[in-house]
Parts: sequence; structure tokens; C-alpha cells
Amino acid sequence: MPEYNPERTYLNMEEAILEAFILAKDSSTIQLPEGHYLFSQELSINGKKHLTIKGMGMDKTVLSFKGQTKGAQGLLVSNSQNITLANMTIEDATGDNLKITDCDTVVLRNIRSAWTGKASTENGAYGIYPVLSNNVLIENCVAIGASDAGIYVGQSDQVIIRNNKAFYNVAGIESENSKDVEIYNNEVYENTSGLLIFNLPKLTRYGSKIKAYKNTIYNNNTPNFGVKGSIVSSVPKGTGVVIMATQDVAFYDNTIKNHKTSNLSVVSYEIFAADEDAREEELTDEAQLQGIRSVDSDFRKDSLYNPYPGRIQISQNQFENSYGFPTLTNEYGILMLLKNKRIIPDVVYDGILPKGAKLQDDQHKICLEDNGEINFVYMDAANEFENFSNDLEPFNCKLKMNMTRQ
Repeated sequence: MPEYNPERTYLNMEEAILEAFILAKDSSTIQLPEGHYLFSQELSINGKKHLTIKGMGMDKTVLSFKGQTKGAQGLLVSNSQNITLANMTIEDATGDNLKITDCDTVVLRNIRSAWTGKASTENGAYGIYPVLSNNVLIENCVAIGASDAGIYVGQSDQVIIRNNKAFYNVAGIESENSKDVEIYNNEVYENTSGLLIFNLPKLTRYGSKIKAYKNTIYNNNTPNFGVKGSIVSSVPKGTGVVIMATQDVAFYDNTIKNHKTSNLSVVSYEIFAADEDAREEELTDEAQLQGIRSVDSDFRKDSLYNPYPGRIQISQNQFENSYGFPTLTNEYGILMLLKNKRIIPDVVYDGILPKGAKLQDDQHKICLEDNGEINFVYMDAANEFENFSNDLEPFNCKLKMNMTRQ
């Protein structure tokens, strides 16, 4: 497993910094000084407007929660508006390093979130974690060592994720149940999986209109150290990109390379729900409180949830692979060994459709265009791979997409 071991010399300013957070007023700035500071409890802000919290730089201001005894998060911001956090590192929280919830207009800039030491299931779930929020900008940040997702945006609208780095996480960057999201100019490498664009059932919002472009996603082959029973623990190592159960996705002008399972997969939620091992693993109460989601075999009870991907445009990407043989550590690699002439696919589509739907109908169309010479796989997973095919022609198309941000 990869390791992250920065040198730290801790100073004690816990009481003074806690006091600054408690006494913070609207339209003010909390300026954190240079130094490495150790905290025994969570720092939190609630119900504030036009507040800025900033350090002196990622390498200069470090907030460490190693050995934390109170609270789950490192830094928690809730029920607030017009919040800016910048120029600091947050490390080793018991749960999430930085959580933003129920906020409007948030800027997260030049923040490093990390768990030190060897990548481990014991690390917190989410590094940078805006959820149930609107108008979020995450830029020039770094995420390291999360046992779920390094940079994660959930159930949020109007989000930009740009110019970030994510490595040594289970999922590098994840957009879950979020709408009007742009993900661009990010470097995502040495995670279990690079970029996840997911819609999950039984949540308050459902995602669509995702644009991902000009990202470099490579070498995401780290063994999966996700919490057993979590949905990300089912994602095979060596997975570059997964687009799952999401509609209206434009994925273009990206570089995706050197993955041992697949460079990009487009799948339905059914492919996860069919995983018996994942269904049998139950999350602990602590994991559920952190917002970690498990595989839900009763997803059809959610009448508002669409478990099938549709209107996906994959165009003008560069796919490469230096690996000549699929991994045998998961069933997908074994399938490609047996059915795909031992070739690791660039783009995989599971082909699972709702009852009565037809392949490539308007609601479930998957289009690939101008991606160069790629290995494409249509799995036909619903029929035990009976019509497994490499024929790209039925999917060689272009969608008219309205991706204008509201």
C-alpha cells in the first residue's frame, strides 16, 4: 500500500484557535498562523455568512487531528452562506477531514486533505466533502489517503471541481447525486479508481448534467481499502472512470491510461446490486453516520430513482494502456481474459436496460465519437454475456445535449 509521511513538529494553539472559531462573526476572517497544530476535538462553524478561514499555505499551516477524541470531522461547516476556506492542510481526522453541509456559495481553495502513514481502511471516509450544498467551487486542492473518496461532492447543485490532485484514495474524485457539475483540469492517479460519477438510490437529490473534461486519469491500480459493505469497496482496482446510473454526462478531451481492469466503464446500478459479497457485508453504525453508502438490493422501491445510465457522450478522449494483460484479482479482469482476447478494454458498457427498453433508445443512448482506435466492449451482462461484442458501430453517434448551467 502507498504511504504519505510528511515531517511534522506540532505546536499547541488548540485553545486559541477553538476560541477564534467559537467567536467568529459574519463578514469576518479567521487568519490561521504558520505552524503545525494538533487538535483533540473537531473545529466547527455553524450558521455564518460571508466568513473566510485561511492559513498561510498548504505547507505552512497544518491542522492535525491525529489522536482526536471528540467529534468525527476535522473541520465542519454547516448551515452557512458565502464561505471561503483556503491555504491550509487538514490531516488525520477520525472521520472526514473537511465536511461542508447545507451551505450555499462555498469556495475551497489551496487545501490539502490527507491521512498520514500507510493507506488504510482505518482512515476517514472523505477528504474534501461538500454535501447538500449549492454553488461550490473546489480548486487547487490535494486529497490523499481517504478510505472512500478524496474529493467528494454529494447531493449538491452547481459545482465546479478544477485544477486538483487526488492520489492514494479509494476513489480519487467522486460526484454523487449531484447536478450541474463541471470536473476539469484535475490530475487523478494511484487511487483504486480515478473518477466516479454515480447516482445512488434513496437520497434527497438525483444527479444529471455532468461535464468532465481535460482531466488526466492514470495508474489507478491501488488495492481497494474501502470499508467493507460500502459501495466503493465493490469498485475493482485498476478502474479509471465509472459512470454509473447517471444521465446527461459529457465526458470529453480527457486522458485516461494504464489501468489494469478498464479505462472507462458505463454501468447500471444493477451491476453493483448483483454483487452478492457486497450485499452480504453490513456497514457499522459508525460508517453509516459518516455518510458511507452501502449496496442497496431494494433500490427498486425508490420510484424516483433511475438505475440505468443514459445520454452519455464520450468523445475526443485519449485512451492508452501500457499493461498487456488484465488483472486476475477481480471477476471483470477474468471476464476480459476469457471473452476479450486478454485485452484490457478502454470503454466497457454493461448493456443492462430496463424491461421493455431497446438498446440505444433515446433515454438510454451511449455515444462514442472520435476517441481514436480503442478497445470497446459491450458486455450484455443481463444475458450472461451471450452477445458480448467489440462492435463499436451501434454506439458511434453524437448526442445533442443541453448542458447549460442554470
